[in-house]
Amino acid sequence: MNKVRTWNQHVVKKENKGLVLDTIMQHTPISRAEIANRTSLNKGTVSSLVSDLIEEKMIYESGPGESSGGRRPVILHFNQMAGCSIGIDLGVNYILGVLTDLSGNILLEKYVEHEHESYNYIMDQVISIIDHLIEEQPDTPYKVIGIGIGIPGAVNTEGGIMFAPNLNWENREIRTSLEQRYNLPIIIENEANAGCYGEKKYGVGKRSNHILYISIGVGIGIGMMLNGTLYRGNNGFSGEMGHMTIDLNGDLCPCGNRGCWELYASEKGLHNAMDQYNIPPAHDGQRDLEYLIDLAEEGDQRAVDLFAHIGKYIGLGVNNIVNTFNPEQVIIGNRMSSAQKWIGPTIENNLDGTLWFQKKDLNLDFSGLSTHSSAMGIAAFSIENFLMSYQKAL
Repeated sequence: MNKVRTWNQHVVKKENKGLVLDTIMQHTPISRAEIANRTSLNKGTVSSLVSDLIEEKMIYESGPGESSGGRRPVILHFNQMAGCSIGIDLGVNYILGVLTDLSGNILLEKYVEHEHESYNYIMDQVISIIDHLIEEQPDTPYKVIGIGIGIPGAVNTEGGIMFAPNLNWENREIRTSLEQRYNLPIIIENEANAGCYGEKKYGVGKRSNHILYISIGVGIGIGMMLNGTLYRGNNGFSGEMGHMTIDLNGDLCPCGNRGCWELYASEKGLHNAMDQYNIPPAHDGQRDLEYLIDLAEEGDQRAVDLFAHIGKYIGLGVNNIVNTFNPEQVIIGNRMSSAQKWIGPTIENNLDGTLWFQKKDLNLDFSGLSTHSSAMGIAAFSIENFLMSYQKAL
């Protein structure tokens, strides 16, 4: 009987401690008295649990706050520098790595470009970036707490990379080797899902629960949040809408099909249509997107018309998706979001093809995090994994 009572007391304390930590995280800065009011725990229990959390470096005290009539309360803060998270956005022609604190603030980042490189070369670059971020991390109690990698392709529920056509990857398993190398939890996720979560957590999607995040770079991926939860499908493969057919007799896509949306509405579409608009290739190694934005900014009508052409195709796909899912918000993200000035009006105009009742309360936005949505989203997954593991171990 005593063992049962002791076990029950341990479980209750564990749950209460988790509740206090959650309350501090959500309402930081906060006083002990306010924690007691919000949790309905007595002040003695709150004080004891707060002492434990301070000792474990998860929270800290600052100077006294505003008085409501009595002694000024000591203020508590979530220690966002208790640890760091690494997020890697493995793009088709770039790799972006970020090191964040536990609140998602970027402390350090590293970006490298690549072009049609081998699997081994790309993974060597990923490891080099991770090593750099680990070496340069600030001194924190829990050090790096996890690593997440966003992949531009189909990732199953176990983190296996089934197919990434724009990287020419198929049936790749990278998590185990990275876990062995770093002895840290590794999360592998589709980059559009990570981008959707990054915008929900830190970007323009904070107030929405039904989000379609459209990641447009060399390819197109879709992250979907339905009822506030990421939708991954039966086996984790939802969102491959860049490969929906919009032209039965269209060009051949790396996925093996013809006429895929991403061939006409992504950076591939820009590149493929440059000859049609009599635009010469960049001669200084600049990528097509940045080159065309510079031309448009200089008043080159050919570039302006090309962006309108691409915006029309983006709008076509957006119409189809909106009519299917009835979202609250559509977010255009990744590299193409930098062309908002040139593609935004055309996409808006093409939303006129959306069923009229679908447009009610629909918001079209461009990424608030620009090219960092996926890296920050995948870093956030690792943070949440760490916090859940921490609370289970209490």
